[in-house]
Amino acid sequence: MRSKITEYIADQYGVDPEFPWDGDDTSAVFRHRENKKWFALIMEVRRELLGLPGKERVSCMNLKIDDVILHDMLVHEDGILPAYHMNKQHWVTVLLDGTVGFDRVTGLLQVSFEATLPKRRKK
Repeated sequence: MRSKITEYIADQYGVDPEFPWDGDDTSAVFRHRENKKWFALIMEVRRELLGLPGKERVSCMNLKIDDVILHDMLVHEDGILPAYHMNKQHWVTVLLDGTVGFDRVTGLLQVSFEATLPKRRKK
């Protein structure tokens, strides 16, 4: 699903992945062109670091969810966890192993994209 999501982001938002960490070609950051804020981070993480059984690596994506109620509901769904390595109050980690369906992932991606848009100034 990782490659399908990467293609979706390129098609939907016109954004290509960036690989900001030397020696790590698996962690891909997606950011707005205008304000450079991240709206998604796709990475490979050992399951045990996510609080899941097993030591193998799993593809997952961090997404920003500013709505507190939505965030609290999401972390109770299968395949959606408090964010790995980011602010757990505003971000979630979504497994990309098929646990969460493609349509659900893209819907949450849209929420994250909107949450990180450049702020408009009041006139």
